[in-house]
Amino acid sequence: MNQNILKIRAKLDKLDNSLLKIIKKRTSLVNQVLKNKKFKKEIVDKKRIKIILKNINHKSKIRNIDPKITKKIWIAMIRAFIDYEFRNFKK
Repeated sequence: MNQNILKIRAKLDKLDNSLLKIIKKRTSLVNQVLKNKKFKKEIVDKKRIKIILKNINHKSKIRNIDPKITKKIWIAMIRAFIDYEFRNFKK
């Protein structure tokens, strides 16, 4: 295996560990929001999702990141957290 690829992959692994810490923090915030929801129907907020995706698209372009990548990541993340909220809703 090419040494350069191995070095870059080690950096990717380190970055993935940082992402895991961020996901843990995000989960904690989602838990706080979930505790304040009284009804299951409050879990999916289509208007908010639309705004989030529009903002991510805009911020991606400003930062010179392919917006198709960030849109797919955010949609997957939103879906994962919606699923999480349904599984953890306690009302």
